[in-house]
Amino acid sequence: MSQATSTIRPLLRTRQVREFTDEPVSPEAVDAIADAARWSGSSQNKQPWRFIVVRDDERLRALAALGLPSTRSLATAAAAIAIVMPTETDRAISDAFDEARAAERMLVAASMLGLGAGLGWVPSAVRDEFGAMLGLPSDRKVRSVIAIGHPTEAASRPKSPRGEARLPRNQTVFSERWPD
Repeated sequence: MSQATSTIRPLLRTRQVREFTDEPVSPEAVDAIADAARWSGSSQNKQPWRFIVVRDDERLRALAALGLPSTRSLATAAAAIAIVMPTETDRAISDAFDEARAAERMLVAASMLGLGAGLGWVPSAVRDEFGAMLGLPSDRKVRSVIAIGHPTEAASRPKSPRGEARLPRNQTVFSERWPD
């Protein structure tokens, strides 16, 4: 493994986790994950996102039930961070990119802290109710929520045989132009 690959290994090891143990997660770890999102880049430095940290078990389970199956990871999570975005449409594309950047940062930060995290998608049919459960004003919505916790043993196991998790590099990375 090259030095460069070794350095970025935390990025390569980050994975989607949807099942968690009942072991608690420290408030400091959740705060660090939220700060990683807060420091994400954004288009024109608009920082359109806001973040709601949810630690209450009852609220987590209610949010999980509301958006099933997309929010199933909240059913066992120790904490979650909802990415709250404006509902305005004139920046919809750049806001979506900014939201995704923050989400990915949280997944990587959790992994670097020895935790698991999973991205849950709030279905559009329940977004208003989901937002109401979080006390959102009408000009804000949640599409993405990050579940955080300690992965179960099953969730920690590779989902694909070694060497098959990703397409080979020669099928995905090209030099200078599209291959003939």
